[in-house]
Amino acid sequence: MLRRPAAGPGPPVTGSLAAGPGPAAPGPVRPVGFDLDLTLIDSRPAILAAWTEVARETGVAIDLAAVDQRMGAKLEDEAAFWFPADQVAPAAAVYRRHYVRLAPDMTAALPGARESLAAVRAAGAAPVIITAKHPVSVGPSMLAAGLTVQEIFTLVHGPEKAAVLAKIQAVAYVGDTPADMMAARSAGTHAVGVPTGSFARTELLTAGAHLVLDSLREFPAWYAAFRGSPG
Repeated sequence: MLRRPAAGPGPPVTGSLAAGPGPAAPGPVRPVGFDLDLTLIDSRPAILAAWTEVARETGVAIDLAAVDQRMGAKLEDEAAFWFPADQVAPAAAVYRRHYVRLAPDMTAALPGARESLAAVRAAGAAPVIITAKHPVSVGPSMLAAGLTVQEIFTLVHGPEKAAVLAKIQAVAYVGDTPADMMAARSAGTHAVGVPTGSFARTELLTAGAHLVLDSLREFPAWYAAFRGSPG
C-alpha cells in the first residue's frame, strides 16, 4: 500500500560502531522502517542516467558528481540546484519520465535487502518503506529489485520521515543518509545506518546513528540480538 503523509502544518503525527546507548528494544510487534534508495536498492545507475537524460533534453549542464553526493533528498530539492523555481516541476517531470523507463534495467536489490525484510517478517513485525521517492518511481524500482512490502510511505524526507516513524511507532529506522539518522532520533526510534549510499560511516554516526552496519547483510543478526535485549 502506497501512502502519502497528510499535508498541512502542525506537530508530527506523530560490524557496527555504536554512538552511545539507544532506545531499549520493546517486543517484536512494532514495525521497522527502511529507506529505499541506496538502503534497500541500488538505484544509483538509474538515477544518474535519468539526470543525464534531463541534461540532454533541457540543455542544462548538470554535475552528476554533485548529484551523487546528495542522493536521498527529494527530487524537486535536487532539481532546484540546477533550475530556476519556475522550471523545477517541469524538470522533475522530465526526470521521472526517463527514470521509470530506465529503472527496470538499472536497479537491483542491495546485498542483504531481501534477508532483512524477511527477518522483520519472521519476527512477526512489518517492514515499512519510508522514502522521498515519488509513487510513480517506487513501483518500477521495487519490481526490478524483487522486493515487496505491504506499506510504503512516499514523498517524505527529513522531519517528514520523523512524523511517519512516530505515527507508525517504528522500533527502528534503517537508512543511508544523515537526514535519515536525524529523523529516527527525532522520532525516538533506533537509528540504524548503512554506508551504502553517498555518506560515510562517520557522517552517519555524527548525525546520530545508534550504530552503523557495514551493509544490510549484518541486519538480520543485529535485529535478532536487538529484539532479545532487555527492554
